Amino acid sequence: MSRPCKIVFSAFLLLYVAALGLLAVGTFGLFGAERDPLSGVFLVPLGLPWILLIDTFPEPLLPWFGAASPLVNLLAIWLVCRARRAARP
Repeated sequence: MSRPCKIVFSAFLLLYVAALGLLAVGTFGLFGAERDPLSGVFLVPLGLPWILLIDTFPEPLLPWFGAASPLVNLLAIWLVCRARRAARP
């Protein structure tokens, strides 16, 4: 991977891990924090546009697919960086 790709991939991964951490803290009330139903709101912009397709899944699986939707974007970043590296002479 080239340097800009590594930076973008690492930054997105860091934001995703931070958003998952905030989700865990808010959902389970870790570290003395109050339970917050909006703790997963930071995952929404990271998972766009895939988060918009979430209505097609059964309701019990919605939180899991909502938390995993940024992985699709992370995979897309990785594939673009890999294709860019392969296209280099």
